[in-house]
Amino acid sequence: MHSDSAPLWLKIAAAAGLLFLHVPILLIFAYAFTTEDKSYQWPPPGLTLQWFGVTWNRPDVWEALSLSVRVAAVSTVIALILGTLCAAAMARFRFFGREAISLLVILPIALPGIITGISLRSAFNLGGIPFSFWTIVLGHATFCIVVVYNNAVARFRRTSSSLVEASMDLGANGFQTFAHVILPNISTALLAGGMLAFALSFDEVIVTTFTAGQQQTLPIWMLEELVRPRQRPVTNVVAMVVVLVTFLPILAAYYLTRGTETVAGQGK
Repeated sequence: MHSDSAPLWLKIAAAAGLLFLHVPILLIFAYAFTTEDKSYQWPPPGLTLQWFGVTWNRPDVWEALSLSVRVAAVSTVIALILGTLCAAAMARFRFFGREAISLLVILPIALPGIITGISLRSAFNLGGIPFSFWTIVLGHATFCIVVVYNNAVARFRRTSSSLVEASMDLGANGFQTFAHVILPNISTALLAGGMLAFALSFDEVIVTTFTAGQQQTLPIWMLEELVRPRQRPVTNVVAMVVVLVTFLPILAAYYLTRGTETVAGQGK
């Protein structure tokens, strides 16, 4: 008799893989409550909430958090605009070099971050561009655009062009067609892409290292604190924030796109 149940060994292997991935995260959370501030002693000698108050009162944490949020927000807005426009062009038009351009758009997320970082740093040096907030944003936008593009182009390809033609035939202009016909069909894809882009930007380290100069985003601050720690549990409290800030948008993006495979006019 055929059974849909997975074999026991596969279940054990899957459970072991999940534990391997998630137990270290749980340890990070546990050390955020430890009373020991010099080393990572297991089990923690005691539990306390004092490090949350200490973290709240650390101005360097707030500065790094503020920079990360601002960079992620601006990078996401740029990615939404450029990624959507690029997806529309790739999905709706046929022209010479279309596939090559599509490859170039996707390439930044396929390349190792260190290659992207070195390339951007070299370009900024050659152009005499000083490191600033905007150099970090440009670095992050290179891969954020890809995330939005991949979501948007897939939805554009499932949206029938007959909807746009019908809208035009009924007298709607380009803006009205986009606002009332196209946008409702691609909105969840854009929202999911924007959330994923924000999460990727917020916890980016390698590209930021090459484009930030002396500025510190939250992940860069965490790296320096791990190398030269002042209060180890503070780093763990910040790590909890990073996990939540990156996990919640990804989870929301999953639920927003679940069950949205069918769009109006699909297949017509």
